[in-house]
Amino acid sequence: MKDFIKNWGLIFLIVLVFLIVRLFIITPVSVKGHSMDPTLADGQKLMTYQLSEINRFDIITTQEPDDMEKLAVKRVIGLPGDRVQMQGDVLSINDEQVEETYLQLFKEKFSEDQLQKEYAYNPTFQNIAQGSENFTNDFTYEVPEGKYFVLGDNRLISKDSRMFGFVDEEMIKGEVVFRYWPISEIGTIK
Repeated sequence: MKDFIKNWGLIFLIVLVFLIVRLFIITPVSVKGHSMDPTLADGQKLMTYQLSEINRFDIITTQEPDDMEKLAVKRVIGLPGDRVQMQGDVLSINDEQVEETYLQLFKEKFSEDQLQKEYAYNPTFQNIAQGSENFTNDFTYEVPEGKYFVLGDNRLISKDSRMFGFVDEEMIKGEVVFRYWPISEIGTIK
């Protein structure tokens, strides 16, 4: 038995540590769809850190309240107790305007041609964009305690809290911290 432990003990310990890290600390996830364009693209592979404290504007993975089997990648906009408002593409949180620099590229393209070139791969998306006056439709929400308001960065086509409602704290699976595929875009997510 001592020889077995001596020869295989380190390997078992490494496997055990790997499994603990994989199950309880870091989880791989794939982006499915275009709701986080241009920040994250369909098919990209990400790592989420399950022990993060969730803050405003973090990109997270969460179960969708209307389909608990689905795991979505979204950006946290409203924290528990926040008043979140969008008027004329200007975001206000608790009556203070907030700049969303991560949306600048798509907002510019929206003002140029209503994203017709960007959405060339999907005529339905082109029609949605063409019929929109703003990149993000106006809304006002009061975020209840213990819940979060999440949006996709590609606001015109994203299924998010505007459709499926607030996300319970328990539904959040982690903060997206690293992109490992494609290799050309490998790096941390800010």
